[in-house]
Amino acid sequence: MSVSAIRMSESGELRLSGMLDYLTGPDLRKQGQALIKSSAATELVVDCSAVSKSSSVGLSLLLCFMRDAEAAGKALSIRGMPEDMREIAQVSELTELLAHP
Repeated sequence: MSVSAIRMSESGELRLSGMLDYLTGPDLRKQGQALIKSSAATELVVDCSAVSKSSSVGLSLLLCFMRDAEAAGKALSIRGMPEDMREIAQVSELTELLAHP
């Protein structure tokens, strides 16, 4: 079983990892929101390259993180989105929205 986490790296990048689903989503949501709020950076990156599997919950998390960053006056971009997340984004017509910093 994959452990899910969101952590701030030394470079100020948010690293999302593990399985993103209805079980892990609520905790990741709270942790990510707190990290975004507490970051001194004006531009944030969410690195999703360590996400092992994602349901639509993963996209919901990213959209919430985008709203959190906007509310905090910060830009947010997403990098390393795995194929399953990209496919859900395409079907949901969110690809363009998630591509913008």
